[in-house]
Amino acid sequence: MGRVEEILARIDKLFPNAAIELKHTNPLELLIAVMLSAQSTDAAVNKTTESLFKRYKTLEDYIGAPLEDLEETIRSLGLYKNKAKNIQNTCIALKERFDGNVPKTQEELESLPGVGRKTANVVLSVLYGEPRIAVDTHVARVSKRLKIAAKKDTPRQVEEKLMKSLPEERWSKAHHQFIFFGRYHCTARRPKCEGCPLKEYCRYPDIHV
Repeated sequence: MGRVEEILARIDKLFPNAAIELKHTNPLELLIAVMLSAQSTDAAVNKTTESLFKRYKTLEDYIGAPLEDLEETIRSLGLYKNKAKNIQNTCIALKERFDGNVPKTQEELESLPGVGRKTANVVLSVLYGEPRIAVDTHVARVSKRLKIAAKKDTPRQVEEKLMKSLPEERWSKAHHQFIFFGRYHCTARRPKCEGCPLKEYCRYPDIHV
């Protein structure tokens, strides 16, 4: 078994059921939750969307709401003013350009206000089952510590190296497992190195990311 295959096998034993932790009940909620997650934790987003999704249920709810009200509802999250504006404009775009549906292609998703490559990858993977790797801070940190990516690699470079190193059928699952590993085990500060099954493949503390 090769090095990357062994890493995947061991991380699979640690987090066999890793999946998205952003709470949602439909495609629109998923898209909005992922948009809100930029520079915010999933826990913080879930706390905010608990009230947000009770108040706003349809595209029309978001489109017709005073922007100040939407801002106030998500005020606890970072960049809330920009996020509120982007969510409202995205809902307008969904209604006018996509018949009210969340689009199914990378290009169409990234054409929406406030939707970048990472958000598009998450939506395509979770909603439409497409093999994707969305690189957040956890995925980037784990990939660099495990020597799959270089310390100075950009998120896009990390994504490309993971896509080359991992079997395509494992992309989406590994993406969630890398997030779990980074969130609950290989944390930015004080990672749980003692007894870590991946310690032999890791360059921490030689690399601090």
